[in-house]
Amino acid sequence: MKEAVQGAHGGDAERGFFPRLGRWVAHHPWRVIGAWVVVAVAVVGFAPKLATTTDEASFLPSHYESVQALNLQEAAFPQAAAPAAVIVLERADNGVLTAADSAAVSTLATKLQAAHIPDVTALQAGQATPNGKLQTIGVQMPTDNDPQQKHQTDAVKALRTQLQSDLAGTGLKGGITGSAAQTLDSQSSGNKAEALIGVATIGLILILLLIIFRSPVVALLPIITIGVVSQIADGLIAWASKAFDLKTDSSVTSMLIVVLFGVGTDYILFFMFRYRERLRAGDSPKDAVAGAVTRAGEAIVSAGGAVIVSFMALTLSTLGLFRSLGPALAIAVAVTLVAGLTLIPSVVSLLGTRVFWPSKAWRTEPRGARFAGIGRSMGRHPARFAAVSGIIMAALAVAAFSFRPTFDLSSGSQGKGSESTVWQKNLQDAASAGATMPSQVMLKSTNGAKLTTGELDSYRSTLAAVPGVAQVSTPFPNETNTVALYSVTLNHDPSSSAAMDTVKGPLRTTAHQAASAGTAAVVGGTTAIFVDIQSAVNHDYAVVFPVAALIITLILGLVLRAVVAPLYLMASVGLGFGATLGATVLLFQNSGGNNGLIFMLPVIMYMFVVALGTDYNILMITRLREEARAGRSPREAAAEAVRHAGPTIGAAGLILAGSFASLMLAGQSTLTQMGFAISAGIAIAAFVMSMFFTPAITALVGHAAWWPGRADAVRPAEGTRHGGGPEGTQEHGAAEAWVRR
Repeated sequence: MKEAVQGAHGGDAERGFFPRLGRWVAHHPWRVIGAWVVVAVAVVGFAPKLATTTDEASFLPSHYESVQALNLQEAAFPQAAAPAAVIVLERADNGVLTAADSAAVSTLATKLQAAHIPDVTALQAGQATPNGKLQTIGVQMPTDNDPQQKHQTDAVKALRTQLQSDLAGTGLKGGITGSAAQTLDSQSSGNKAEALIGVATIGLILILLLIIFRSPVVALLPIITIGVVSQIADGLIAWASKAFDLKTDSSVTSMLIVVLFGVGTDYILFFMFRYRERLRAGDSPKDAVAGAVTRAGEAIVSAGGAVIVSFMALTLSTLGLFRSLGPALAIAVAVTLVAGLTLIPSVVSLLGTRVFWPSKAWRTEPRGARFAGIGRSMGRHPARFAAVSGIIMAALAVAAFSFRPTFDLSSGSQGKGSESTVWQKNLQDAASAGATMPSQVMLKSTNGAKLTTGELDSYRSTLAAVPGVAQVSTPFPNETNTVALYSVTLNHDPSSSAAMDTVKGPLRTTAHQAASAGTAAVVGGTTAIFVDIQSAVNHDYAVVFPVAALIITLILGLVLRAVVAPLYLMASVGLGFGATLGATVLLFQNSGGNNGLIFMLPVIMYMFVVALGTDYNILMITRLREEARAGRSPREAAAEAVRHAGPTIGAAGLILAGSFASLMLAGQSTLTQMGFAISAGIAIAAFVMSMFFTPAITALVGHAAWWPGRADAVRPAEGTRHGGGPEGTQEHGAAEAWVRR
């Protein structure tokens, strides 16, 4: 048996890192499992809770004007902060409010104030909307500076209960919206989404693994092991977020579930297919574990490294959202990668062939398998496969050029039927488009002199004449009369492209230029935040994308020891990205009736599609190289690579794409778009790019793909592997039959 193992692994390879790791894990499984249990207990016991936020402004650095305006407003007008919540009221019969109704609104505000709800500091009844159908009550609350604090959301819960009680007999109906209410509804929606996504992801993995391996043991293996791994990853992410003050978006926790179980299952499949292959070649179970780690280890580490690098490239982003998302997902992938090389093999080493119970199908390779037929066809006609798959991706990529971004994260993270969303829409319909979230312009004295009434009135008139501005309020000076606040109502919806064009163009230009000597102006508000986010995202496109692509190309070069192959592999990944964005635009923007897609979609999609697409490319190209080293021609090697790596990529792609597709069940537009885009990107990467385009191009390029090295040169150890055992004989016979045909 010792000679057989050496023939399987190669004499020199026995001294490498992965063979040594494989042997150690295979022969000391209890030590590995014990170490994981100790780490899990320590992390779960001492790690803080992962906090999230939906505040777009918290993602921007301080040098952006909208953040400077927010800081100035909080310093100069602490008593005039925007209400944390807004109570919106209308007649029960949807008619126009009468004087008696307005009086009832004022009485309601007084009653709610008298209820002494914790953290509700003031309630102020407002005026009726221009159509006379709605009236509001502004609710002031202390600011929650710590994302883990729940003072505002708890206050909204209590206020909603008290409101419905006090509305009885008034002839009025109403609900609560505003930032605090949106945060509460977002958290509630997120909790429901996490539960739904978790059940859907785990259920999908169980069903597909049962179909693939016909064994409940294999099906449960990733669920149990990754369940432990996820606790460790969550704790490490929470520690990192606290240590580096990272602002984590509320959608991250849902994505972590999918990344941990989806990517973790991928790595388990990489190992399990190799393990089954070595058993079929005649290895003992422990030798098969060692051989599987040896063979799959490089692919898993290289693929995981590409994913981690892609996510860590987000630390170069201007936005705190991406800077926190990148390390969080990178930590999750790193933990699953280590588990795929240690924890999973150790469990399989203990179970042996019982891991496939009750199925006996692991003993023999199916004859006439579909992937063998696909591989033979590709070996004969690589140009045809490359052209068809390339044209499909290019055709979809054309639609990507019409992508339009939207920047309102808060509404996208809630269900359409949430209370804050419904009453916010009612308020928008009743008032002028920009009245729900007016912009703020602040004029500040730079020399300490007090602002005069004349210059304030003149400045207001200048702002009112700006195209796209519907109304400008009278100036509201601070206590020292050195800062004046103007509330500017725009003609368009504050989150629309038209409103953003107004703010970043004529409004900011006029506000800056019209400021008299000794004064300076800043423009803030929600629309200004969206404008600055757009500027930051454009910066990220120019920095993060190229850096991630360059580093991944270098990783491919090191793994493949070649220059040519990494270049066309990255080009194929880029084409897959364009096809994915185009498909998403066609479905959600052109056909779905949306004004645009969530602004972060291209960056997140780029990271996932590029990273995971590279995963599958690495798995295919390393198998192709292995077959070439066994003495096969480029076309033969491509055919055999599709035959053996195709099932792994197909199963992994199906599970991972299905896992991300579960995000579409969340009922939130942000997660729905992300779920479709990432799952479509993975499907394209697995079933079009890696399975057809990459091996076909490699077959056409031939030995030049490995220039300037000879990574595909014949190696006796590789040839020996194919010559020994029943699988080796079958592979060799298949190759001879292919040549004869």
